Amino acid sequence: MIYRSFLNLSFLSLFLSLFFLAFLASHSYSPLLRLRTALQIHTIPPSRAGNGGASLRIRPGYSSYNAYIERQLNKTLNPKLRKIWTTRDWDRKIRVFARFFQSLKQRNLIFNYSKALSIGARVGQEVAAMKLVGVSDSVGIDLVPCPPLVMKGDFHAQPFENQTFDFEFEFSNVFDHALYPWKFVGEIERTLKHGGVCVLHVAVLRRADKYSANDLYSVQPLVELFKESELLEVSKVDAFGLDTEVVFRKKKKKIENS
Repeated sequence: MIYRSFLNLSFLSLFLSLFFLAFLASHSYSPLLRLRTALQIHTIPPSRAGNGGASLRIRPGYSSYNAYIERQLNKTLNPKLRKIWTTRDWDRKIRVFARFFQSLKQRNLIFNYSKALSIGARVGQEVAAMKLVGVSDSVGIDLVPCPPLVMKGDFHAQPFENQTFDFEFEFSNVFDHALYPWKFVGEIERTLKHGGVCVLHVAVLRRADKYSANDLYSVQPLVELFKESELLEVSKVDAFGLDTEVVFRKKKKKIENS
């Protein structure tokens, strides 16, 4: 009897000990798990960039699209900046841009017969460099025109017909100024011919300037935004504060069997 009572007490003690440990675990660790989950949820901002949303953030603060345009014009029309762009920076940037374009020609991404568009061309250094390397059918668009190299145009709504260009590019800190990156990319794919190439220079490793409308933290959002194109290349560059070159090719139109 004494031995049986001892066994019963032992089993009861073991059961209570296990119950107590389970009680402590559930009340000690659950709050930590809930906190970790909450932190993970709140670090992912809403975005139109799909699964890459955490890598592309739209900056707040614009009450309307007109307010955004006025903000961009404050930089583009700044007389001091325009003087720098057309004097001190002119030859230096053309030399650098020309080297990039020569590299693209050597990789068979652009040809002398290509019809090319510079997006956000400012005063036209990129266009001048493109013509210098032999791509004569080149033009730029910007909110403020600068004839004969740059015509007036908003990259959220390009003033061109569908499938106009063989090659579209931006090398001058432009993508981060797009308030609606999905419209920026959508217009490129609309006006780019099937099989055409788009090259973007973007800042991934550093934050852009005070006039920027978005911040890009990886190339993944670009891959997701270019829905009609395939990613060809991603490489590191040193280009006036921009650190990454991304190359896309618009998919060729499928030929339906009759």
